[in-house]
Amino acid sequence: MDIVGTGFLARNLRPLAGRHPDTVALAAGVSWASGTSDADFAREAALVGEVAKRCADEGRRLLFFSTAATGMYGLAEGPGREDVPVTPCTPYGAHKLALEELLRGTGADHVILRLGHLVGPHQPEHQLLPTLVRQLREGVVRVHRGAARDLIDVGDVITVVDRLLATDLRAETVNVASGFAVPVEDIVDHLAKALGLRARREYHDTGVRQHVISTERLRALVPQVAEMGFGPDYYRRILGDFTASVYV
Repeated sequence: MDIVGTGFLARNLRPLAGRHPDTVALAAGVSWASGTSDADFAREAALVGEVAKRCADEGRRLLFFSTAATGMYGLAEGPGREDVPVTPCTPYGAHKLALEELLRGTGADHVILRLGHLVGPHQPEHQLLPTLVRQLREGVVRVHRGAARDLIDVGDVITVVDRLLATDLRAETVNVASGFAVPVEDIVDHLAKALGLRARREYHDTGVRQHVISTERLRALVPQVAEMGFGPDYYRRILGDFTASVYV
């Protein structure tokens, strides 16, 4: 596998570099849902087009990482599914959906993975968990009222990617998530207790409904997911691993 990118996800993909030689993993571009400009979106779109063209010319498969988060599925009726039309509710979600359509139109073999919220050591400071830890340390945590997030360990994501690519999957879109939405207040409670921190909470109304990500297709394609511990308490384990890394 060739890996395009040098960030958090790209670094975690490196153990797969010697596998799946027919695949190019595009793990670069926009990863900041709320702080990205039109110019950043345009640069990622150009990169997707460039890498897709190269894959088409070389007969290789492009692995593209999209989002299964609120920006994509926040307005969905019922669990967010890959096989029904969606209406993104943020510029980031609309951008990722547009890139999916761009990729499908290039003619390149491809796999699109819509990811939940990744958790792992040394992830970017703007992502959810580092942001919450920073706010806890500063004494004020901003919470979107009623918000929930599907957390998934980045190591588990890499395991799923490896198994999905081994099936010779083509022209498919798959949610890669735990399938369980964790209230953000519960995440904050867990982090605060583990780190021994207390902070005042500021609540904000965003109007976005809590959503659950469907993992039906993922479980059908990778039956081993049933043995990976995904469930309502899965987040406790991965938050424990994350807070332990914060102390390092």
